[in-house]
Amino acid sequence: MGTKMSSSVEKLAVALETVAVQILETQRKTGEIPWCKGQKTDPWDHIEAAMGLSIAGYRREAELAYEWMAGAQREDGSWYASYMNGVPEDKTLDTNMSSYIAVGVWHHFLVTKDRSFLESMWKTVSSGLEFAVSLQAPSGEIYWAVSPMGKVDRMALLTGSSSVYMALKCGLAIAERLGYERPDWVEAMKKLRLAIRTKPHLFNMAKSRYSMDWFYPMLSGALTGEEAQVRLDRYWKKFVVKGLGVRCVSDHPWITMAETSELSLALTAMGNRELAEIVFGWIRDRTFEDGSYWCGFTFPDMVIWPEDKLTWTNAAVLMAADALYHMTPASRLFSHQAWNGAGLSSSAGISRDAGRIGSSEPVEGEQECLPLTTKGTSNPGRVQARSK
Repeated sequence: MGTKMSSSVEKLAVALETVAVQILETQRKTGEIPWCKGQKTDPWDHIEAAMGLSIAGYRREAELAYEWMAGAQREDGSWYASYMNGVPEDKTLDTNMSSYIAVGVWHHFLVTKDRSFLESMWKTVSSGLEFAVSLQAPSGEIYWAVSPMGKVDRMALLTGSSSVYMALKCGLAIAERLGYERPDWVEAMKKLRLAIRTKPHLFNMAKSRYSMDWFYPMLSGALTGEEAQVRLDRYWKKFVVKGLGVRCVSDHPWITMAETSELSLALTAMGNRELAEIVFGWIRDRTFEDGSYWCGFTFPDMVIWPEDKLTWTNAAVLMAADALYHMTPASRLFSHQAWNGAGLSSSAGISRDAGRIGSSEPVEGEQECLPLTTKGTSNPGRVQARSK
């Protein structure tokens, strides 16, 4: 971290190793990372879990997870929506799940600086993004999926489209690093950002109950500056329970560790580190005896539900902690300031500033983020926010 850690952060760092072990012990020998032992694997959460492994220093295990993705990819660049022991379970082809590989691969590169890894994953990343972009509507939004029967579902989801936007940014950074030009991705990203910023009617408004629909436009960087702050303020009381965390769904008394961690991550991305640490502090002790994190809990009765130990929940905690305490060179992956100035007119502009994301030095105008002393049923709401 380049500086002496406070005692509180030292304790956090010890806990993070335990959190990573939960992911490691759930990963199958093939590299596949299911939600938890005995549960399904979906590509998006598999990638998030792999990012957690990268943060914790489990480089080979993370790369094995990406190798599993490459091996499971379909010829059209997509993946099935879920697998059970490597066998396709839900054969929906989801654009969000098929594009997020770009975020994971760029994140792993920022941690390792391994160009050969980027080269080996380029075809996988490129094909996944091509699939998502092929389902972009003329008005900019990304249709969410192709059904198992091969029919395009012409519905767009704000959470999913925001995630695709982040994937396109990372895909362009990878492309430029490897010497490729993808002006079609630049154009797709421009149109998508405009849709997210100015055309809310294009997205399924029924999903606005989910907190991910609230903060993913900020987390992805589709909304920045004053627009991001306005959105943050407008729905804060709808989703945030002071002292407890973030509701998964606005009309249910259920706090989840993943959503709370990702809100903290979004706040850090916006440059509000002080508030991000406060939010993250609300859940830092919500752990099982082995140190891994609860999925969520109900309130005011404080019942842990569900009791599954979920890989992607623990990965989200790792990512939020990394963003706050700069444990890896990928800690500013989502930082708006780190991406700021990256022009949308060329992939070179994207990558030029994206290179600063891997630096431990604060970007000009960004707060210096140093440590302060200060069943069988898994989380259904989170997946529903990203799918039909």
